[in-house]
Formats: sequence, structure tokens, C-alpha cells
Amino acid sequence: MAAAAMRAPTAVLLLAVLLPFAAAPSRAATLATSPSASTSTAAFQLHGDVYPTGHYYITMNIGDPAKPYFLDVDTGSDLTWLQCDAPCQSCNKVPHPLYRPAPKKLVPCADSLCTALHSGLGSGNRCPSPKQCDYRIKYTDSATSQGVLIADNFSLPLSKSSTVRPSLTFGCGYDQQVGKNGEKPAVTDGLLGLGRGSVSLLSQLKQQGITKNVLGHCLSTNGGGFLFFGDGIVPTSRVTWVPMARSTSGNYYSPGSGTLYFDKRSLGLKPMEVVFDSGSTYTYFTAQPYQAVVSALKGGLSKSLKQVPGDELPLCWKGQKAFKSVFDVKKEFKSLHLSFATGKNAVMEIPPENYLIVTKIGNVCLGILDATVAKLSFSIIGDITMLDQMVIYDNEKAQLGWVRGPCSRSAKSILSSIP
Repeated sequence: MAAAAMRAPTAVLLLAVLLPFAAAPSRAATLATSPSASTSTAAFQLHGDVYPTGHYYITMNIGDPAKPYFLDVDTGSDLTWLQCDAPCQSCNKVPHPLYRPAPKKLVPCADSLCTALHSGLGSGNRCPSPKQCDYRIKYTDSATSQGVLIADNFSLPLSKSSTVRPSLTFGCGYDQQVGKNGEKPAVTDGLLGLGRGSVSLLSQLKQQGITKNVLGHCLSTNGGGFLFFGDGIVPTSRVTWVPMARSTSGNYYSPGSGTLYFDKRSLGLKPMEVVFDSGSTYTYFTAQPYQAVVSALKGGLSKSLKQVPGDELPLCWKGQKAFKSVFDVKKEFKSLHLSFATGKNAVMEIPPENYLIVTKIGNVCLGILDATVAKLSFSIIGDITMLDQMVIYDNEKAQLGWVRGPCSRSAKSILSSIP
């Protein structure tokens, strides 16, 4: 998918063709241990970056025997899926050999997760055959994934050096249309759906009593970071918490409406609906906030910066010499702030390093884009704005939280620090 892609699905479901499988499905879970959901935390090392990769992803071991796959971390959609050989009708070039499903792993149409998936996509339960659950998801960057639901074992590293291998339901995608990317090789093998729906991996882990319905991620400015399921490493202090609001645009993680400030001054705008989405590389503001931010930024820049045609993003500037990092040019720009009325003193600071990138040729570009161009009716806080802060999605307490700090710790050190 495109580096600036938002992988939050629109409400689209079409029938897929019938796969040549005929065996009865099996969804039996196999656990190597029997952890307590109240204490278990699974942690993963993140790879990738905002620029130039445009993705943050983990390595997930799936199958029996387990094989590694790179999955794009996406809190903006529910379904986890792998490109798979079922056989494949249209697949990208991916980092690992395509996942090969066994007929006995098929999830039947009558399965509750199939029903929930179809319902969440805004169309009824439609399957060409009762033996399998077909799906087709369309994402906001025009990419699509079509396939069937499969249940197979996932290897999850837990605290206290234990491992669980639950059988989890995910998509076997045999027809991928990747929007603007054409035939460009994919960075990942598939997508890790961590949204609020019941088909989300996080919801399935909660249902099976493995971890609490809590996740967090810490994306490092230097690339990498960590992702965790469960509440074992959620800080007990300094976190800014906001109640989860019901998004008017879908089942997204939303802190409600935020009022935008530039350099601590009001921009005179109405509050805008905000969604947190790790599947979006960049941040998107709806039309009026976007134009107001662009005007405010341009008005405060020194003459040493010259606006140039965007080589990577729409709005870029050139300095007297090439910039090596955002910190070379940070002093030229001011911080933004988002204030959320639903939380007590809930303000998210967005300093220049959380909305700017420096390109390969040394220009600085605005990593906030116009949501209207992307046909979005709400604003998105994407990866660039979540850099170097732990963001926590607590479905148990229906709240979102964030706390600033370096994200360079290893997943292994995090797990070993849990008592």
C-alpha cells in the first residue's frame, strides 16, 4: 500500500469466488501454557519507520509449524489477513513465501466471527458456500483484500518467558489490489487488524482469556519501537487519559472532538472529530483546520526557507543547505496542540518533529495532509504524530491514553521487566 495510505476499511463487502476446499473446518485452540489474562502481556518488536518505509510492522509466527510473516500494525481496521496461496489470483511480491492454508482450517459461514465481519462491513451474511466465509474489504487508499477466513495457530511471546499458541481467525487474502502502488513489492506480508470489532486479534485474545483487551504501541523516531497486548506495562502515572468516544464515521478509536491551537493560540476553529490510526503513516486534518494550519505555518517561516514543489509530499520547503533531520529545521516551526474537552486537561502537543519529515534530497515537508482530498470526513492522528510516545488503547476501561518518552526499548526487555 502507499506510504501515506490509511488502512481503515470503508463499508464495502462483495462476494468472493469459492475456494477449491471441501473439508470440514477446525477451530480447536492449542495453548502451550495457561496464562492468566489479568497478568499476561505479549510484546513484539516493531520494524519500519514513517519515512521512507511508511509502515510499522511486527514479525508474527503463524501456522504449524510456525513460519514468520511481516504484518502491518493497523488500529484502524479489524481483520488481520495474510496474502496466501489458495491459490493466489493476484498477490504482491512479499518478503516471505505465501501462506498456504489447509482445507481443515477454513472457517464456516455460520461462524459468529464471519457474521460479525460481514455485519461490520455494512452488508449481510453473504457466502457462496456454507463451508467457508468469504470477504472483500476496500480501504480508503483504494486498496482491497479479497479472501476467506482461516483459523490457525499464532505464537505469542508472553511475560515470564512463556509462549501461547492460540488458534485465531484471520483472512487468507488471495486477491489483493493495492491502489496506487501498482506492482511495487510490498514491505509486509499482510495486515494486523487491531480495531475494536470482535474479529480483531485483540478481541479474540480477550475472548480466549489470554490477555486483557488493551494494546499499546511506541513508535520510535529512529525507526522500530514496540507493540504490546495486555495491561502489564501500562504506566500508572503521567499518562493523559481521554474517554473513548463513539466515532460518527465507524468503529474507530476516537478521543472525541479536539480543538486545534497553533503556537498556543486559538485558530478560531470549531472542534474536529479525531481518530487514532496506526495504519495511517501521516496525519490528516479536515479542510478548514488543514488550511488554517498551512496559513499559520507559512506566516511564521523565515525567508531562509523557500517553498518548492513537493518531491514526496504536497507542501515542502528548501533551506540554504540540505537538511539532514527534522531537528536541523525544528526552530523554524511552531508546535500545534489538540485539546480534548472530554478529558481532564487532556492536551496532545504536536511539536514540529511530529508533523514534519526530511526527504532524501534534504527538503522539509509537512506530514499533515488534507483529509478532504482523501475523501475523509474526520481527522486522523497518524504515525508521524504518535512518534516517541506510548499510545494506549484500553478497551477494558473505554479510554485512550498517551505519554511522551523514547520508544527504543526492546520487546524482550519490556517483558522481562514485568513482575
